[in-house]
Amino acid sequence: MPLPGGIRRGILGDRRPVTMDELKRQAAARALEQVADGMKLGLGTGSTAKHFVELLGEKVRAGMKVVGVPTSEATRAEAVRCGIALTTLDDIDRLDLTVDGADEIDPNLNLIKGGGGALLREKIVAAASDRMIVIADDSKWVDVLGRFPLPVEVVPFGLAATRRAMAEAFAKCGVSGQMVVRKGKDGHVFVTDSGHWIVDAHLERIQEASRLALLLSAIPGVVEHGLFIGLASTAILAGGQGIRVIERR
Repeated sequence: MPLPGGIRRGILGDRRPVTMDELKRQAAARALEQVADGMKLGLGTGSTAKHFVELLGEKVRAGMKVVGVPTSEATRAEAVRCGIALTTLDDIDRLDLTVDGADEIDPNLNLIKGGGGALLREKIVAAASDRMIVIADDSKWVDVLGRFPLPVEVVPFGLAATRRAMAEAFAKCGVSGQMVVRKGKDGHVFVTDSGHWIVDAHLERIQEASRLALLLSAIPGVVEHGLFIGLASTAILAGGQGIRVIERR
C-alpha cells in the first residue's frame, strides 16, 4: 500500500536491514521502468549509475534495443562489458533520457554533482536530453545544497587567479569556505577525462545556487561546475521505507 509522500513499502515481510548498495540498486531499477525500446539514453557516472547500467544490460541481453552515450570512460567500459550499444553526441542530435546519480538533491531538484569527477561530460549529456532522472539513496536529499563540497572543473593554467575569482563569486553569494585541489587515490592531482583539474569548495549552505552557477560559469579559468540547475526532471530516492519519486514543479 502506498505510504504518504509517495513512499512505498519494500518486500512484504522482509525485515532485514537494507544496505546502501541495495538502496541504490532499487532506485536504479525504478528508473529502468522509464526506459522503452528504441530509446537513446545518457548513461551517468558513479556507483548508483553503475547499477542502472548493469540492470539495463540485463534488459539488452533479453532483447531490448537501446543506444547509450556514456558520461565517462569508466561508464563506457561498463556499458561495453554489459553489451550496451554506444554512440556519441556527434552522431545523434538529442537523447530521450539521461539517468544519473547525484551528490546532493534539493527540493527544486537542483543538484550538486561531480564527486566522481565526470561533471563536465555529465552536464553536456544532461543538457542534450529531453529528460533527466536522478537516482540516489535518500541520504542525498537536502534542504539546501552545499553540505557536499562543490566540485569546480578548472584549467590548471592560472589556477591562483581562477581561485581568486571563485572566492569573489562565493562572496557575492554570501558563502565562503576552503578550496582544495582534488587528489587521486595515488596522492597526485586528480585529472578528469578531459584533462582538467577539480577544485572542491567546502561552502556548507548555498542559498543562491542559481546565481552562483551563473557567476562561476563567467570565470575564464572555470571549465564547468557541479551545480546542475533546472536539468533534472525527476528524482528517484530509495530509503529504508521504500521508494520516493519527486517530479520537478
